[in-house]
Amino acid sequence: MADELVHYEVRRGIATITLDSPHNRNALSARLRAELIAHLRTATADDAVRVVVLSHTGTVFCSGMDLKEAGGTTANEQGVNEFPAILERIRTSPKPVVARLAGPARAGGVGIVAACDIAVAAENATFAFSEVRIGVVPAVISVTVLPRLLPRAAHELFLTGEAFGAARAKDIGLINSSVPADELDAEVRRYADMLALGAPGALAATKQMLQEPRRSNLGEVFADMLELSARHFGGPEGQEGIAAFVEKRTPSWVPTEEG
Repeated sequence: MADELVHYEVRRGIATITLDSPHNRNALSARLRAELIAHLRTATADDAVRVVVLSHTGTVFCSGMDLKEAGGTTANEQGVNEFPAILERIRTSPKPVVARLAGPARAGGVGIVAACDIAVAAENATFAFSEVRIGVVPAVISVTVLPRLLPRAAHELFLTGEAFGAARAKDIGLINSSVPADELDAEVRRYADMLALGAPGALAATKQMLQEPRRSNLGEVFADMLELSARHFGGPEGQEGIAAFVEKRTPSWVPTEEG
């Protein structure tokens, strides 16, 4: 709908969720938050969706929480209270999520980038943890950001609030790829197409495995990983994938041009 702040479209198994609130730099207003999490739920529940791409209109990916809404409210009334649910929905989505940044991300916007499985940015995109410069703490976003960043870089950038470019974002682990602006869509599509080749159940299980902390008892870890591996080798997806490999054909789960 034309009056939406967040749009949703599915083509060939790829759901594109687009932030479209350029008047406030795609800030996380109450309305944008509600529409974003609703579309994330829709994508998660739709068996036809294999990959989610989180994109934006305008020159800014996301500027963080809407500070105009945050002013004059108590701690219990702050919109940031709703933000963990968005980050967790992205982080635990059984469908891989790819962030597409044609422009800057700030504060909560960087938290969204870090929650995604893959992040691709144009070379001119910039990032900043600007919270301390307005007297707040980058606390909620630290849950998704800190596992991505080199520790020294995290201390420097969280404490100074200094802006940094896409090349450094890639070097410290925040994003996967930085490309010229005119190559951004092709690079996002390259990742989405690769992700769509994976079996849905195997992708979901792999995401869950990657997020679970490893215990110190390696014997128990091996036992758990063996059970997981054998279950998928012997499951419907594993058997279909093996058959497709032997028969030199495409597995049944790979989206078609018409899908």
